[in-house]
Amino acid sequence: MSPRTPQVPPPCDLPVVQAAQLETRQADRRWLVHDLWSQGAVGFIGGAPKCCKSWLGLDLAVSVASATPCLGRYPVDDPGPALVYLAEDALALVRDRLASQCAHRGLALEALDLHVITSPGLRLDLPADRKRLAATLERRRPRLLLLDPLVRMHALDENSAAEVSELLGFLRVLSREHAVALVLVHHMSKKSRAQPGQALRGSSDLHAWADSSLYLTSRRGSLLLTVEHRSAPAPEPVALALCSRPDGSATHLGIARPAGPAATPSEPVALPSAVKGALAASDHPVPRVALRKQLRVNNEQLGRVLLDLERSGDVRRTPAGWTVPQTSGHPTVARPPPSPKAPLAAQPAAKDQFDLL
Repeated sequence: MSPRTPQVPPPCDLPVVQAAQLETRQADRRWLVHDLWSQGAVGFIGGAPKCCKSWLGLDLAVSVASATPCLGRYPVDDPGPALVYLAEDALALVRDRLASQCAHRGLALEALDLHVITSPGLRLDLPADRKRLAATLERRRPRLLLLDPLVRMHALDENSAAEVSELLGFLRVLSREHAVALVLVHHMSKKSRAQPGQALRGSSDLHAWADSSLYLTSRRGSLLLTVEHRSAPAPEPVALALCSRPDGSATHLGIARPAGPAATPSEPVALPSAVKGALAASDHPVPRVALRKQLRVNNEQLGRVLLDLERSGDVRRTPAGWTVPQTSGHPTVARPPPSPKAPLAAQPAAKDQFDLL
């Protein structure tokens, strides 16, 4: 009896469909955030250190979760849950920033479908953490996932095309399998490039991988937002500023506005106006440290604004601190009424605010 010939199982084909049978993308579902981020896109928020990258990432997340315009200008076309992980910031600071943005928009933080990964560490190059992240996405089903910053979430050589390519391949599959827009915060080098994305630190595969990206650059003391898309025209660059009310509340990143009439209590106030308003409200010179704490702004940014205002004669430096010259006319900055309190303050603290891996 001859031995039986072992049967070779047929090869497992990859799924294939005829081109005309591919799903058609609806015109009204092209964007997640109109002009800023394509639906289901992967990409970066890039910039130098301390240039408000995290503020912009959280603005995107709050916008998607609340269906309110990002930066007050760009509408959300496909709102839904958002999930964020900030590796460098304490959870209390993350909550403060989110609460400030909600206060600016008149939202209750507790009402948003916005969750924060609270794991002390997340390594995108480790199989165990990859599985945990995929499981979290499967359970939460977010429209947007913010990971900030990328450099704190792996131990790879960023300049190695092979290592970076494998990591980006995993993230692309993760985005497609879970239908989630993936926003990575990453640093840019100081070298000037024809396209901002070419200045992303590390392998050139990073820039090539992105579908939508937002880049923040500092020019002459102002912050410039430049947008890049793989398959859509980009809007014109816009100037941004970290804004707050005169009392220092509702801090948020917004479109820088030209000088004009005094703002109303519900209108965001640019930092120069907030500085002059805070100094005008004080009966004595205010030290820079106290002013920074009151306005809750970056120290370097506050320093630039103070120097500009000093050159224009709007503020004066004294040994005791900064003040508004008595002889100079300064615009009156409208202040919010002392009551009622902002809606956020009246809301009870959520018991289960954060999402654990």
